[in-house]
Formats: sequence, C-alpha cells, structure tokens
Amino acid sequence: MATRWGICSAGKISHDFSVALRTLDPQHHQIVAVAARDLQHAEDFAKRHNIPRAYGSYDELAKDPDIDIVYIGTLQINHLGTGKLFMTHKKGVLIEKPLAMNLREVQELIAVAQDNSMFLMEAVWTRFFPLSCELRRLLSQSEVGDVQIVRAEIGSPLTHVPRCVEKKLGGGALLVVGIYSLNFVFMVFNGEKPESIQATGHCLDTGVDGTTVLVLKFSRNRLAVCTCSVTSNLACDAVISGTKGTIKIPQKMWCPTTLVVNGTETEFPLPEPDMPLNYINSVGLRYEAEEVRSCLLNGLKESPVMPWAHSKLVAETVDEARRQMGVAYDQDNTQ
Repeated sequence: MATRWGICSAGKISHDFSVALRTLDPQHHQIVAVAARDLQHAEDFAKRHNIPRAYGSYDELAKDPDIDIVYIGTLQINHLGTGKLFMTHKKGVLIEKPLAMNLREVQELIAVAQDNSMFLMEAVWTRFFPLSCELRRLLSQSEVGDVQIVRAEIGSPLTHVPRCVEKKLGGGALLVVGIYSLNFVFMVFNGEKPESIQATGHCLDTGVDGTTVLVLKFSRNRLAVCTCSVTSNLACDAVISGTKGTIKIPQKMWCPTTLVVNGTETEFPLPEPDMPLNYINSVGLRYEAEEVRSCLLNGLKESPVMPWAHSKLVAETVDEARRQMGVAYDQDNTQ
C-alpha cells in the first residue's frame, strides 16, 4: 500500500519535493492533496503535479481522512503551528529544516508528537543521501582513524531574498543555511553534545546574522568549525580530518554527490527529474521520503537517522550562538 502524502504550502520547495516523489515507485508514494492559504495557488499546484485534491486552508488538509503524512514546506516561523495542527489531527509530519525557530518550539513539537503518538521528522535531506549513508559507514569503520577536526561551510549572497534576511520571516544565516553545517558536524560526531560553543560574526540591519562562524569543542580535544553566510559566497564544502587521513565533500555539502576519501573520488549520481527544479540537486529529497515510508511501515515515531535528539541538539546550539551574536526573534519571548 502506498504512503499517502499531503503537501502543506505550494511554494518552491514543495514543488521540488513533489517532483522528487515522482522519481519513486508510485505504488509506494502518492500525493493525495495539497493545501495553500490561497485556493487558486493550491489548484494551480495540483494541476501542475496531477494531485487529486486542492485546499485553500491548512485546516482542510488536516481533516482529510486519506492522508498518512504531511510534508510541511512553509516558512520556519509557521512550523510550530502547522506541525501541531496536523499531528493533533492524527497526521504524521515531515517538516522542512529548521524544525522550528528555537529549542523551546522543537521541544513543543516533540511533546505533541509523543502525546498524539504521531511520526515527526525534521527534513534535513542531507542526512539521507546515499553519500551520507556511505560516509556514516566509513566513519563507523574508522576509515580515517580517529576524527580530530571537522570543517563545514555554506554561504551564498541571499540578501535579496526576504525570507533569508527579514527577522519577521525567520531569516538569518544560522537558521537559513547554518542548519546544514551543524547537522553535518553532529552527524559526524554521532549526536555528541559539544563541551563549548563559541560564535562570532556580523549582523545585518534587519537584526539577523549575516555571517556566523562557530567553533565547537568536543571531548578529547576534537574540534569543529562551522561557517554560514547569507551575504558571501563560500566554498560550501566539508572536510573531516582524522589520524589516518581525510574525507572531503568538495562541493554542495548540503546536497552531496561527490565524496573524496584519502584522495579517491566517488560519485553518487541522482535520478533525472521530470520537471525543472528550483534548487540544486533537490531531486535528492526523494531519499528523506523513502526514510519516512520505512519508518511508518515499521511503526516508528522518529527516524533513527534523524532522531529528535539531534534536532534538539542543533536547535540548542543555534540558540546559544544567537545569544552570543545578539540575535533574538519574537518566538524567543515566552511571556
């Protein structure tokens, strides 16, 4: 029986996710309905992707009895509200990164998932690429010895994109792109909490961070350096340095297809999409969808690849970095 998907929002990332789903077996994945806050947008999206139902509100999608899981592609400022809506209506949710605006909201989403016994996963697609699976295997076998230093950076000039720089939209380098660097580091260190976090950088006139550099110190003097920026072009690569060699992702660290292990390069090609995409390699969103189906079939409420503990750890780290940078959002006010 196919996993029945609902799509929440009719924006660019939802388009790419829908295209990615069509690269999978239709007997395993079917999009049942899409919802947007504007019915016309939902209907246009449904027509483009051959989706049977279109709704002009998220409430209508939540009440659809024929949906197993909802992909939430809204702005991060809406993740808490939409996630709670669908889970309280007994729908599992796959929520685009970041899972929520801060640790408090992440914990609230997890509590709702537990109270309603529903599946919840942060859509950090990097975790599920075939390359990432191979990387975890290599690390588990100590291919490069004991890891000593990890460096991961991602950055691009995005100041012309409101959602990337406006505080009211949840903008800022850490939340928009830094999530990828941090997730890479915590994947390498298997969810270990750092002993210390040091953050520096600069903020934009909008009150969000434009560029942030994080230095994380782990046990046994292991270090990680994460750089993220919405103002500058960075290499967007990652390097793991161990006592016996190095592992590199030379480009597109956030959607990886090239792995270099001690100088030997391996490619992990992606399938061809049937429509143009908005983001590089986003047909790779298919892999997180496969993980969702596997978890649902096995009765799991969280993914062993992207567990809730990792989402909490990333959110806690971002909160501390923002505190040091002096970046605060309305969602941080608990009064």
